[in-house]
Amino acid sequence: MDHYLEIRVVPDPEFSEEVLMAALFAKLHRALGARGRGDIGVSFPQHRIKPGDVLRLHGTLSSLSELEQMAWRRGLSDYCQCGNITPVPVATGWRCVSRVQVKSSPLRLLRRSVKKGWLSEEDAQQKLQTMKEEHTDLPWLTVRSLSSGQSFRLFIHHGDIVDSAVTGEFSSYGLSPTATIPWF
Repeated sequence: MDHYLEIRVVPDPEFSEEVLMAALFAKLHRALGARGRGDIGVSFPQHRIKPGDVLRLHGTLSSLSELEQMAWRRGLSDYCQCGNITPVPVATGWRCVSRVQVKSSPLRLLRRSVKKGWLSEEDAQQKLQTMKEEHTDLPWLTVRSLSSGQSFRLFIHHGDIVDSAVTGEFSSYGLSPTATIPWF
């Protein structure tokens, strides 16, 4: 991960920053899924309560160039500013940027488990008594799954900054629970 590409969504009177970032991220998800290489990671350097208006892609010069040749941002050019693929400056550290799945509706999860045959109706009722809803204050984007077509909130966790890089694969969302991206 020696190069990066930074994309900023531009404020628009018709669409909020969150809507534009979700649309940009959805297009990226489709492009990364089509590539299927797991060699590009993402980060949101302006994240706070929301992901922010900047999406940073991390990878090698060749992987980011290949992604850009796919013209994956088609239709969003009026809503975002894209920099050039640039060598990573001196990193202050590395961090994992990963997906966190929050079990916000125990009833929905248990209904799904019964439907899939993982639990009986009686086991699900018993388990429901002990389960609690989970909540998080992590930034999130609304995305649509390529495999199921379902819309859901993708919660994004920027892990602690560490002193050394960890190599690994990234999902079609550009996220990984173990691989790190340079933080600067």
